[in-house]
Amino acid sequence: MRLLLAFVLPWLTFFTVGRPIAGIVCLALQLTLIGWIPATVWAVHALGQHLTDVKIAALRRELLGKAAPPAGEPAASHPG
Repeated sequence: MRLLLAFVLPWLTFFTVGRPIAGIVCLALQLTLIGWIPATVWAVHALGQHLTDVKIAALRRELLGKAAPPAGEPAASHPG
């Protein structure tokens, strides 16, 4: 859905990914007919970057949840 939004209203895409200043700059660029294409390319690129950032953050949370115990604490031993 955001990809369609990036093609139709590129400036609004920046607001959905938390970059309002870029959205305003993109709107100014989009107001010219020639600027519509660069604004769309920029919005699609920013959307891809946002999705990558979300994936990296999820991976970090997953890895930190399974991290080794801090130094100084013994590792869990198995009975037996």
